[in-house]
Amino acid sequence: MPLIPAPAGPVVRRRARPPDRSAGPVAGVMTVVAPGGQRAVAGGTVVVLEPVPPKPPRSRVSTLSDLLAEHTGLSGGAVDHLQLVVAEWQLLSDLSFADFLLWVKVTEEPDGAAAADPEAGDRYICVAQARPTTAPTAHPEDVVGSHTDARENPQLRRAAAERRICREEDPRWYLGVPVRREAVPVSFGGEVVGILSRETNLAVPRVPSGLEIAYLGIAGDLCHMVGDGTFPTAEPSPDVHTSPRVGDGLIRLDTSGAVVFASPNALSAYHRMGHAADLVGVRLAPLTRSLIADPFDATEVAQRILMALDGQPSMRTEAESRRGAAVLFRALPLRPGGKPAGALVLCRDVTEVRRRDRALMSKDATIREIHHRVKNNLQTVAALLRLQSRRTNSPEAKEALAESVRRVAAIAMVHETLSTSVDERVDLDELIDKVIPVIGDVAAAESHVKVRKSGQFGVVAAETATPLVMILTELIQNAVEHAYPAGHSGEVVVTATRSARWLDVVVADDGKGLPRGFSLERANGLGLQIVRTLMESELRGTLSLSRRDRAGTEAVLRVPLSHRR
Repeated sequence: MPLIPAPAGPVVRRRARPPDRSAGPVAGVMTVVAPGGQRAVAGGTVVVLEPVPPKPPRSRVSTLSDLLAEHTGLSGGAVDHLQLVVAEWQLLSDLSFADFLLWVKVTEEPDGAAAADPEAGDRYICVAQARPTTAPTAHPEDVVGSHTDARENPQLRRAAAERRICREEDPRWYLGVPVRREAVPVSFGGEVVGILSRETNLAVPRVPSGLEIAYLGIAGDLCHMVGDGTFPTAEPSPDVHTSPRVGDGLIRLDTSGAVVFASPNALSAYHRMGHAADLVGVRLAPLTRSLIADPFDATEVAQRILMALDGQPSMRTEAESRRGAAVLFRALPLRPGGKPAGALVLCRDVTEVRRRDRALMSKDATIREIHHRVKNNLQTVAALLRLQSRRTNSPEAKEALAESVRRVAAIAMVHETLSTSVDERVDLDELIDKVIPVIGDVAAAESHVKVRKSGQFGVVAAETATPLVMILTELIQNAVEHAYPAGHSGEVVVTATRSARWLDVVVADDGKGLPRGFSLERANGLGLQIVRTLMESELRGTLSLSRRDRAGTEAVLRVPLSHRR
């Protein structure tokens, strides 16, 4: 019988790895599923040609927690375990050179969902997806939210029922790519709470190498541990919150702690730490202890490698070698079926990353010190102005000096806040709450005006905070001093409305209002000139002053929060 051409080319020439005898074709025989619906044999290779099923419907909800809540009745512990699996499965995907899909059995249907076909058996929904960084993906499109059933994917039901890894007999064509699928049960509390579908793209032939064999062997052990419910496990609070990846450096240990495989990047990391020889055959824990500078860190790393060999939960830690190389470590136990099989150690050379971190920390410390010194200098200037004010007999001079003190104090507050900030951003609400009492202190003694803040200003960049605080200080001070006759009481309200792009601020008082014919452009007061100049040149925003309907004045500011040109 002639061989029917397949869409992805002559992939049938690739010989499959010997499959599990309980769930796969004969070793050395490659089977492929493709459109057509016929079976043919060519050169001892069986090719199965079957129709590609139509794309299943997708759920509207795409987050893992929402999908589990909507379609399953899993307990909180089971949901937490599935989330832990998803948090760790990039490791499985990279080691397997395969995509991973997480399927869960549908036990609850949302309102309005289509009725299930009773003859199709159990229904499943894909709630998460991972793609490998070490191989081409088998699923270029997003399949989260897709449904399937036991008739279309019988290996899902078999894996759940038999609680073992089940391989599909014949690889299938999917979007023009031959894909081999395996189902891995996810166990928790003695129950199967989900199924991992390991799907390998067979379109690109892979030459078996020591690295690939080691990766696949570790992936097989970890998948068996997923089925046993022993991987992943909740990790105690780690010293670091990042983890080395497969490509960063991988070491496989036997049950005695000796290295049986080390990837090229792992060798490079240890060479940088000071070990120039090969790692294979070397006991890793004592070697690593001898290379680390700090004796406490050295003991900690060695103990965690030994703990992984003993089957205890994985841990992450970072240490610096005697030569100054910083390396991030993670050790994981390998115990498929409960039998010790050694350990997996991932390592990553983070020397350059830490050097940059130290440079940034030094830069941040320098910037904060500058802000602190500027604040101190401004406070000195304010003190000198107060001293000069006491020696002046002119009321006009005293008033001018008092206004200068207020302006300098407002700028000093911004720099004081920046001196404790790590990202050059300012919490305006906290700053305005400090500015308001200062304005009250320097207000006219005979006035009884209260200043109140409403709404949220939020956090803004330093280059926005300084001019904005000065503008608000001028407007509030102007209202307190000039909107009310001597001895009268009132209230000034500062209202903020924040969006992603704009900050809108309204400063409103209930005083006597603006004089007839007032124009902001023609106002010659120093305070309003400062406000107008800062708004136009620094903030690139808009400002308007108008009489309120009932009584008083209203100043409306609109400040853009996006990057200014």
